[in-house]
Amino acid sequence: VSLFTGSARDRIQSRLQRGKMYEPMIRAKFRARGIPEDLYYLGLVESGYDPHAYSRAAAVGMWQFMSSTARGVGLRVDHWVDERRDPVKATDAAAKFLDILYQQFGSYYLAAAAYNGGPGRVSRGLARFQDELQEVAGDDRFFALAEQSYLRSETRNYVPQLIAAALIGKTPQRYGMAINDSVPLFSYDSVHVAELTSLGAVANAIGRPAAVVRDLNPHLLRGVTPPKANSIVRVPTGMAALFDSAWATLGVEGRRSFDSVRAKKGQTLTTIARAHGVTPRSLTWYNPGLSA
Repeated sequence: VSLFTGSARDRIQSRLQRGKMYEPMIRAKFRARGIPEDLYYLGLVESGYDPHAYSRAAAVGMWQFMSSTARGVGLRVDHWVDERRDPVKATDAAAKFLDILYQQFGSYYLAAAAYNGGPGRVSRGLARFQDELQEVAGDDRFFALAEQSYLRSETRNYVPQLIAAALIGKTPQRYGMAINDSVPLFSYDSVHVAELTSLGAVANAIGRPAAVVRDLNPHLLRGVTPPKANSIVRVPTGMAALFDSAWATLGVEGRRSFDSVRAKKGQTLTTIARAHGVTPRSLTWYNPGLSA
């Protein structure tokens, strides 16, 4: 608490404020799974509720999933789509993963430690120090394990940070933090589109800036829906009915995501990119398997 209200005060206040946008959605999903709603604050510790968060260890999204863990709880992670960045689907996955960890360890504090440090390390620690922990039950087992200097310092500090975040988040005014509760909530309508549909074209159809549609669909990495299947795209609330009629008026040209060109002998991605005013890297987005 001293850290979060001291040197980290501005950062924590900013994270609490950003979380207000997603709080009702997260709490509802945790509640539906029977998970304590206070675990909402795990998102503050992990990423500050930032769907675009990216760690040095390559953990991604609001709930900081590694790609292997994400796929293990049902998220799609590939060249076109990274559902770790999707606030809704990633929250479902986080709830599922926390439930799995709770069933394994019988304690939400141990589940949180395993979420951070890995279930294997927590399991090995409990087995290694079973004699020292035999008189300890429930959440106290986390603190008893932490006293053995076995867990990494980041994991030992993780649960205290979660507790501190909850204490401050519930009564921020007590800690001198001004949080505005009257913020636009994360809400949307959904529309069905064909493969390789441009988010920019969707935005044009509903008369909204492309950035608005991109912000609602952060999991679509290339600005288009993936190939080989129809997709659902999120649009601002109230725009779904408008989209259906407006989409038809765009025509084929207005819906296109990109152009195709035939490479000439001796050309490279760099020379093709230069000729069309784009970067070589952007060409690799739409041509998986090719490198600049």
